[in-house]
Amino acid sequence: MRRLIITLMMLWCFEPLNAASVGHVERGMASWYSTKCNGGTRTASGKKLNNYANVAAHKTLPMGTNVKITNLNNGKNIICTIIDRGPYIRGRIIDVTIGAAEKLGFKNRGITKVRVEVVGKIK
Repeated sequence: MRRLIITLMMLWCFEPLNAASVGHVERGMASWYSTKCNGGTRTASGKKLNNYANVAAHKTLPMGTNVKITNLNNGKNIICTIIDRGPYIRGRIIDVTIGAAEKLGFKNRGITKVRVEVVGKIK
């Protein structure tokens, strides 16, 4: 019985529900990356990176999570799917493809302040 309680407590402690829950919001800096930046290799999810797909890299959100990314400087927003890990530069919370950055209006600038909201998961 004691082992069962300890196991259940461990599962509860390590379950990442809060970060992936619909409505979870983060604010911070976003940057963009492309196939040239990742050397043309596959992403952490195993999918090939497409420069113009609405996909992104996040450090902790589960693969397949859909997020609404809003550029706080101009109000533009898009829905992206998490398929990769990163960014690994301090202070940045998400990397989007160069195509997504263009849609969000920060391709030329390289980085921008964003709001990232979990809106669901791919079925």
